[in-house]
Amino acid sequence: MIAMQYSFVLPADYDMGVIRERIAVKGPLLDGLPGLVFKAYLYADGPESSYAPFYLWRDEEAMHGFLNGPAFAGVARAFGWPSVRTWTPWHANVGPAVREARFATRSGAVIAPYSALSELRLQEEAFAREALAKGALAVVIGFESVTWTITRLCLWRDAPGPGSAAAAEQRYHVGHVSAPALAM
Repeated sequence: MIAMQYSFVLPADYDMGVIRERIAVKGPLLDGLPGLVFKAYLYADGPESSYAPFYLWRDEEAMHGFLNGPAFAGVARAFGWPSVRTWTPWHANVGPAVREARFATRSGAVIAPYSALSELRLQEEAFAREALAKGALAVVIGFESVTWTITRLCLWRDAPGPGSAAAAEQRYHVGHVSAPALAM
């Protein structure tokens, strides 16, 4: 599996109705995309407005099929050429109710040099179990060894309360979830 995200930072006065409309129209188009486990259409409004979809792919062939195709070209034409971040999942749990997600949290951590990666992975597995016990509909823990970072994404039906995760947590609204892998 491969986790992937790109993000577009928008002006504070950007009409987020444009993003919500785009998600409503374009979101269902990926509901049957082969190789896609899920795509969460994430956006944040306010002083740090953004559009930041998050994907979980079965394999690199599916991811490249999307990035090389017309859907990604359309996003790039609409918002600009983004940096696309990818991670190898250490953990990926996608529950059957993932399409009901309306909120997301994303946090990350820098891995200190010479860390015991096996121990760190066990700690991240514990984070995932705890988030699932608190009601997360999906949890993806991504590992990236170029910049030595961990990224944690949780999808929620209800907005998580304050203090539910890391202080540097980014919170999003979820406009739609395409989850073709669950249609089987």
